[in-house]
Amino acid sequence: MNPELQERIHALWDDLADMDATRFDAIADRLMVGLCELVNAQNACWIGSVHLSDAFPEDPVKGWRAIVVRYLYPTQPLDDGAKEQLKNLYRGVADETTVVNVAAAGHFRANRLRDLVSDDWFGSDYYRCYYRSVGLSDAVFVAFPINEDSESWFGVYREIGKPDFTVEERAILAYTLRGLKWFHRQLMLNHGLLIASAPLTPAERRVLELLLSRASEKDIGVTLGLTVNSVHQYVVTIFRKFGVNSRAALMSLWLGAT
Repeated sequence: MNPELQERIHALWDDLADMDATRFDAIADRLMVGLCELVNAQNACWIGSVHLSDAFPEDPVKGWRAIVVRYLYPTQPLDDGAKEQLKNLYRGVADETTVVNVAAAGHFRANRLRDLVSDDWFGSDYYRCYYRSVGLSDAVFVAFPINEDSESWFGVYREIGKPDFTVEERAILAYTLRGLKWFHRQLMLNHGLLIASAPLTPAERRVLELLLSRASEKDIGVTLGLTVNSVHQYVVTIFRKFGVNSRAALMSLWLGAT
């Protein structure tokens, strides 16, 4: 890797570290923009993946599920496709790319589509439905294990008409994401996928962000257009999901985990 490119990656790391730590989605977006700029990609997504204990015997991915999928530039077809694939997983139907990638769970890994499948796969119905039909031609997936039951994934995409990703570009993305363990943990924690007893809802995440900024429940209500009683109920639920009983304990947990 040439020194100029390495400096760009380090500058991106510094940008992320300097951002307001409670602005989780903004930090994730900044990272995905940076990833796209580094390899001339057109879109990216973050996937929060967890290992469920209630997997059925024929489960092709052994209980692993993408609980959160967040695109940098979302479209209705992309969102619909992600939801449809998750439904298929619960029915025991998984594409070869997913099965091969999940088989290495627990290890940091970066794969292009061509690293996972043969050339014949690019003529499959799956590729036509979930790539070509939404304007995509290629992808690199980087998976960062957080613990034995959770992984943080980033997908980076090229549009139709662009060249396929090279081995060198795969290495750039792997290097960039490999050095961000603190961020992967924080992102998973923010979505309730690391410590919380259940994933947080979008409304709970908005309240959590303001809780960590030390805003009062009254101020949170004004900001979000909620009654104080509604805010308090959200706070109680958040505390319960994280197994704490005060804001101080929540912040201590957060700081300790990041």
